[in-house]
Amino acid sequence: MNLLLIDDAALEPVTLQEAKNSLKVDSDMTDDDALITMLIGTARRYAEGYTGRALVTQTWQATLDNFPGYAIPNAALSVSSAIRNAGSEIYLRKNPVKSVGSVSYLDVDGIWQTMPSTDYVFDPSGIVQRLSPAYGKAWPATRQQIANVRITFTAGYGPSASDVPENFRHWMLLRINTLYANREEVAIMTRGKVDPLPFVDSLLDYLKVPVI
Repeated sequence: MNLLLIDDAALEPVTLQEAKNSLKVDSDMTDDDALITMLIGTARRYAEGYTGRALVTQTWQATLDNFPGYAIPNAALSVSSAIRNAGSEIYLRKNPVKSVGSVSYLDVDGIWQTMPSTDYVFDPSGIVQRLSPAYGKAWPATRQQIANVRITFTAGYGPSASDVPENFRHWMLLRINTLYANREEVAIMTRGKVDPLPFVDSLLDYLKVPVI
Protein backbone atom coordinates (compact mmCIF):
# COMPACT_ATOMS: atom_id res chain seq x y z
CA MET A 1 0.00 0.00 0.00
CA ASN A 2 1.27 3.45 -0.95
CA LEU A 3 0.01 6.52 0.90
CA LEU A 4 -0.29 10.00 -0.60
CA LEU A 5 -1.21 13.09 1.41
CA ILE A 6 -4.00 14.94 -0.42
CA ASP A 7 -4.85 17.71 2.07
CA ASP A 8 -2.54 18.46 4.98
CA ALA A 9 -3.68 19.66 8.38
CA ALA A 10 -5.12 23.19 8.38
CA LEU A 11 -3.29 24.02 11.61
CA GLU A 12 -0.63 22.63 13.92
CA PRO A 13 -1.21 20.93 17.31
CA VAL A 14 1.13 23.50 18.91
CA THR A 15 0.71 27.23 18.33
CA LEU A 16 3.55 29.64 17.73
CA GLN A 17 2.92 31.26 21.10
CA GLU A 18 2.94 27.92 22.94
CA ALA A 19 6.26 27.08 21.31
CA LYS A 20 7.73 30.48 22.19
CA ASN A 21 6.57 30.09 25.79
CA SER A 22 8.28 26.71 25.97
CA LEU A 23 11.43 28.15 24.41
CA LYS A 24 11.30 31.16 26.76
CA VAL A 25 11.28 33.52 23.79
CA ASP A 26 9.53 36.82 24.54
CA SER A 27 6.31 37.42 22.62
CA ASP A 28 7.59 40.69 21.20
CA MET A 29 10.72 39.01 19.83
CA THR A 30 9.67 38.05 16.30
CA ASP A 31 13.00 37.54 14.54
CA ASP A 32 12.76 33.74 14.82
CA ASP A 33 9.00 33.38 14.32
CA ALA A 34 9.37 31.92 10.82
CA LEU A 35 11.99 29.44 12.02
CA ILE A 36 9.93 28.37 15.05
CA THR A 37 6.87 27.92 12.83
CA MET A 38 8.92 25.66 10.54
CA LEU A 39 10.15 23.65 13.51
CA ILE A 40 6.59 23.12 14.74
CA GLY A 41 5.65 21.56 11.39
CA THR A 42 8.87 19.53 11.30
CA ALA A 43 8.23 18.10 14.77
CA ARG A 44 4.63 17.24 13.91
CA ARG A 45 5.58 15.45 10.68
CA TYR A 46 8.29 13.49 12.49
CA ALA A 47 5.82 12.38 15.19
CA GLU A 48 3.33 11.30 12.53
CA GLY A 49 5.96 9.37 10.57
CA TYR A 50 7.38 7.75 13.71
CA THR A 51 4.00 6.54 14.99
CA GLY A 52 2.08 6.02 11.74
CA ARG A 53 -0.63 8.41 12.93
CA ALA A 54 -2.20 11.65 11.76
CA LEU A 55 -2.69 14.33 14.40
CA VAL A 56 -4.93 17.12 13.10
CA THR A 57 -7.47 16.13 10.40
CA GLN A 58 -5.92 15.30 7.02
CA THR A 59 -7.07 13.68 3.77
CA TRP A 60 -5.08 10.73 2.42
CA GLN A 61 -5.17 8.44 -0.60
CA ALA A 62 -4.13 4.80 -0.30
CA THR A 63 -3.14 3.06 -3.53
CA LEU A 64 -3.07 -0.73 -3.95
CA ASP A 65 -2.25 -2.91 -6.92
CA ASN A 66 -5.28 -5.15 -6.34
CA PHE A 67 -8.08 -5.77 -3.92
CA PRO A 68 -7.12 -8.51 -1.43
CA GLY A 69 -8.18 -12.06 -2.08
CA TYR A 70 -7.06 -12.43 -5.69
CA ALA A 71 -3.60 -13.87 -5.16
CA ILE A 72 -3.31 -17.24 -6.97
CA PRO A 73 -0.28 -19.51 -6.49
CA ASN A 74 1.90 -19.85 -9.57
CA ALA A 75 5.57 -20.24 -10.41
CA ALA A 76 6.35 -16.74 -9.14
CA LEU A 77 4.13 -16.84 -6.04
CA SER A 78 4.52 -19.32 -3.22
CA VAL A 79 1.48 -20.98 -1.63
CA SER A 80 2.31 -19.34 1.69
CA SER A 81 2.27 -15.90 0.04
CA ALA A 82 -1.08 -16.65 -1.54
CA ILE A 83 -2.49 -17.68 1.83
CA ARG A 84 -1.27 -14.46 3.46
CA ASN A 85 -3.08 -12.45 0.77
CA ALA A 86 -6.27 -14.47 0.87
CA GLY A 87 -8.12 -12.29 3.43
CA SER A 88 -10.65 -9.69 2.33
CA GLU A 89 -9.68 -6.91 4.77
CA ILE A 90 -7.85 -3.75 3.72
CA TYR A 91 -5.93 -2.14 6.59
CA LEU A 92 -5.55 1.64 6.36
CA ARG A 93 -2.11 2.51 7.68
CA LYS A 94 -2.54 6.14 8.73
CA ASN A 95 -4.53 6.27 11.91
CA PRO A 96 -6.91 7.15 13.43
CA VAL A 97 -9.13 6.96 10.34
CA LYS A 98 -12.36 8.89 10.85
CA SER A 99 -14.15 8.18 7.58
CA VAL A 100 -13.71 6.74 4.10
CA GLY A 101 -14.48 9.12 1.27
CA SER A 102 -14.37 6.79 -1.72
CA VAL A 103 -13.13 3.44 -3.00
CA SER A 104 -12.26 3.55 -6.71
CA TYR A 105 -10.79 0.91 -9.00
CA LEU A 106 -9.70 0.36 -12.59
CA ASP A 107 -12.01 -2.28 -14.02
CA VAL A 108 -11.01 -4.97 -16.49
CA ASP A 109 -11.92 -2.65 -19.40
CA GLY A 110 -9.58 0.06 -18.16
CA ILE A 111 -12.33 2.39 -16.86
CA TRP A 112 -12.23 3.92 -13.39
CA GLN A 113 -15.23 2.98 -11.27
CA THR A 114 -16.33 4.12 -7.80
CA MET A 115 -17.82 1.51 -5.52
CA PRO A 116 -21.15 2.31 -3.82
CA SER A 117 -20.54 2.87 -0.11
CA THR A 118 -23.13 0.15 0.58
CA ASP A 119 -20.80 -2.43 -0.99
CA TYR A 120 -18.14 -2.19 1.73
CA VAL A 121 -17.94 -1.82 5.50
CA PHE A 122 -15.58 0.46 7.40
CA ASP A 123 -14.55 -0.74 10.87
CA PRO A 124 -13.09 2.09 13.01
CA SER A 125 -12.93 0.09 16.23
CA GLY A 126 -9.45 -1.46 16.05
CA ILE A 127 -5.99 -0.02 16.56
CA VAL A 128 -5.64 -0.27 12.77
CA GLN A 129 -8.86 0.58 10.97
CA ARG A 130 -10.00 -1.63 8.12
CA LEU A 131 -12.34 -2.07 5.17
CA SER A 132 -14.11 -5.23 4.07
CA PRO A 133 -16.81 -6.11 1.55
CA ALA A 134 -20.34 -5.79 2.93
CA TYR A 135 -22.35 -8.93 3.62
CA GLY A 136 -23.07 -10.73 0.35
CA LYS A 137 -20.62 -8.53 -1.58
CA ALA A 138 -17.08 -9.07 -2.89
CA TRP A 139 -14.29 -6.86 -4.06
CA PRO A 140 -14.60 -6.35 -7.83
CA ALA A 141 -12.09 -7.65 -10.34
CA THR A 142 -9.50 -5.15 -11.54
CA ARG A 143 -7.26 -4.78 -14.54
CA GLN A 144 -3.95 -6.65 -14.38
CA GLN A 145 -1.59 -3.76 -13.76
CA ILE A 146 -0.24 -1.78 -10.83
CA ALA A 147 -2.06 0.97 -8.87
CA ASN A 148 -5.53 -0.33 -9.68
CA VAL A 149 -7.24 0.65 -6.41
CA ARG A 150 -7.50 4.08 -4.79
CA ILE A 151 -9.04 4.73 -1.40
CA THR A 152 -9.48 8.27 -0.08
CA PHE A 153 -10.01 8.71 3.64
CA THR A 154 -9.90 11.26 6.43
CA ALA A 155 -7.49 10.63 9.30
CA GLY A 156 -6.59 12.49 12.47
CA TYR A 157 -7.88 13.08 15.97
CA GLY A 158 -9.96 16.08 14.93
CA PRO A 159 -9.86 19.52 13.26
CA SER A 160 -8.50 21.48 16.24
CA ALA A 161 -5.33 21.36 18.34
CA SER A 162 -7.36 20.48 21.44
CA ASP A 163 -8.39 17.20 19.78
CA VAL A 164 -4.77 15.98 19.73
CA PRO A 165 -3.68 13.95 22.79
CA GLU A 166 -1.55 15.96 25.18
CA ASN A 167 1.33 13.46 25.04
CA PHE A 168 1.86 14.34 21.37
CA ARG A 169 1.82 18.04 22.13
CA HIS A 170 4.27 17.66 25.02
CA TRP A 171 6.59 15.58 22.85
CA MET A 172 6.47 18.21 20.12
CA LEU A 173 7.53 20.91 22.58
CA LEU A 174 10.48 18.76 23.69
CA ARG A 175 11.52 18.27 20.07
CA ILE A 176 11.07 21.92 19.19
CA ASN A 177 13.32 22.88 22.09
CA THR A 178 16.04 20.54 20.83
CA LEU A 179 15.75 21.77 17.26
CA TYR A 180 15.76 25.41 18.31
CA ALA A 181 18.86 24.88 20.44
CA ASN A 182 20.58 23.78 17.19
CA ARG A 183 18.92 26.43 15.03
CA GLU A 184 22.18 27.48 13.34
CA GLU A 185 22.26 24.08 11.62
CA VAL A 186 18.51 23.91 11.02
CA ALA A 187 18.14 27.46 9.67
CA ILE A 188 19.98 26.67 6.43
CA MET A 189 17.56 23.84 5.60
CA THR A 190 14.22 24.44 3.90
CA ARG A 191 12.19 22.01 6.02
CA GLY A 192 14.32 21.50 9.10
CA LYS A 193 16.07 18.39 10.29
CA VAL A 194 15.17 15.85 12.94
CA ASP A 195 17.85 13.45 14.14
CA PRO A 196 16.84 10.46 16.28
CA LEU A 197 16.79 11.04 20.03
CA PRO A 198 16.15 7.54 21.46
CA PHE A 199 15.02 8.61 24.94
CA VAL A 200 12.70 11.37 23.75
CA ASP A 201 11.37 9.32 20.83
CA SER A 202 10.69 6.34 23.12
CA LEU A 203 7.96 8.44 24.76
CA LEU A 204 5.94 7.82 21.59
CA ASP A 205 6.68 4.09 21.27
CA TYR A 206 3.39 2.95 22.81
CA LEU A 207 1.52 5.07 20.25
CA LYS A 208 3.06 3.36 17.21
CA VAL A 209 0.52 1.81 14.88
CA PRO A 210 1.31 -1.92 14.58
CA VAL A 211 2.15 -3.30 11.15
CA ILE A 212 -0.48 -5.85 10.15
